[in-house]
Amino acid sequence: MAFSYNPTAVTARDRVRLLIPDRVTPDHIYEDEELDALLDLEDDVWSAAAAALESMASDQAMVLKVMKLLDVSTDGARVSDALLARAEKLREHSAATVPSFDWAEMVVNDFSARERLWAEALRS
Repeated sequence: MAFSYNPTAVTARDRVRLLIPDRVTPDHIYEDEELDALLDLEDDVWSAAAAALESMASDQAMVLKVMKLLDVSTDGARVSDALLARAEKLREHSAATVPSFDWAEMVVNDFSARERLWAEALRS
């Protein structure tokens, strides 16, 4: 498995890394192949970054939990909430940038008018 990051590159993987806190080589979280798999599962870079952050959030909640040992304390739930909030914003951005799809039915004669009425009745 490999790690690569070039902020000036135009690859989708580098764009996902740019949107999530996974840009430092010795402490990276995701391998290149994992980000490629997320890009295959999701619609676009924004959704893949959101999925990566959601995965990070669940890991943080499971591993860190809420612990206090001497003077050190961790709050995995708070870290998880912050990551999920960022993922939600990325998903909203993805929904705003992905064009929606719609269709129009054209009525040109009596037959197509009946067909349109029948299709509309089936949809409702």
